[in-house]
Amino acid sequence: MTQPPAPTPPAPTPLVQPGPPAGGAAHPERPRITELRLSAFTSHRRAVLPLGPLTLLAGPSGCGKSSALRAYEALARLGGGAALGEAFPDPVACVPERARPDAQHRRGFRIGCTADGPAGPVRLDVAVQAEPQLRVVGERLTAGGLVLLETALRDPGKRAVQAAWHTAGPTPVTRGPLPDDRLGTALLPLRVAGRTPGQRRVLAAAEQMVVALRSVFACDPGPGRMRGPVPAGSGRLLRDCGNLADVLLRTRAECGHRHAQFVAAVRAGCAGPVADVLAEPAAGGAVRAVLDRGDGIRTELGRLGEGELRYVALALVLLTGPGVLDLDPAGEVPAALQTLTVLADGLDRGLDPGQRGELLRLAARMCERGHIRLVGAVSDASWAAGTDGVTVVHLKP
Repeated sequence: MTQPPAPTPPAPTPLVQPGPPAGGAAHPERPRITELRLSAFTSHRRAVLPLGPLTLLAGPSGCGKSSALRAYEALARLGGGAALGEAFPDPVACVPERARPDAQHRRGFRIGCTADGPAGPVRLDVAVQAEPQLRVVGERLTAGGLVLLETALRDPGKRAVQAAWHTAGPTPVTRGPLPDDRLGTALLPLRVAGRTPGQRRVLAAAEQMVVALRSVFACDPGPGRMRGPVPAGSGRLLRDCGNLADVLLRTRAECGHRHAQFVAAVRAGCAGPVADVLAEPAAGGAVRAVLDRGDGIRTELGRLGEGELRYVALALVLLTGPGVLDLDPAGEVPAALQTLTVLADGLDRGLDPGQRGELLRLAARMCERGHIRLVGAVSDASWAAGTDGVTVVHLKP
């Protein structure tokens, strides 16, 4: 793999069909990711995916929907300060299949994103070497056409990259080493004093990017894990939603209004009457989730079909927040300035047309408020055509 100082901006390739904008969905004061770039990542080449408040990645199996979500989640982890190995547990699988190693047997991949907010559009592009060692070999943070941070691997023998960040004034650029296994943008608040206007601009851009990337919850509900009783625990929903009963025990008691909305959503998407959704004690100190049918009959969630279980879990995800979902929110940022992003692989898997429509309408309502954004992968998005606030990105194999 060559050692470019940073990825070059790619050209857009997918066909995008944005729906009519939802009223009040912009919320410019909240940092948010508006574009995902996959310059060279798994099957993607020079792909640019625009992201709205509610985005559906649509296409057949093998077109790269799951890998796009994986890239977004990896960037989110890096933005939260995770090491490369945590963000990319199988980095070789991220390398484009036809990528050939260079003379030093190096191969890698390139990804990036754009975060919009008070500082305006801020671009982040990262080049990662996957073989023979996992490391960052180039990173670039730009805003308004100005390079605010640039890193490059100058000495392969050292576990560091040479970084240069904008300072303006008598010394226009400050240089120094940064570790090659972390995102430099996430480290800037620890390295930049913020004394000059140039430094403050760098800090504003870096903090906007980090806040936009944080608070991501990737989920893919597994019906098989949701059917039986579960131990009472932390009340934080796992990504497979297998502990849904434990979470219901908490959410039903904490917010009656939000729980009523959840019950209404379940009623709209599940067969038969639904008066309530609750958790009740089971043997051995465990809890199980049940539907109260309103006539003295309670149906265990384990009796529901797979589509119903996925629908119930996804509705709960959309109606909760960072305090309930198992993620690491930006605790140093006021909640009013944060936006939770839900990444849902197989959003429509197992759902019937009625459930798909109800879930989409619920997602559109929640995303319009600005506190939540959703990026979901679906095999076909024709059923979402015409829904206000939905952006459809078509991917091809």
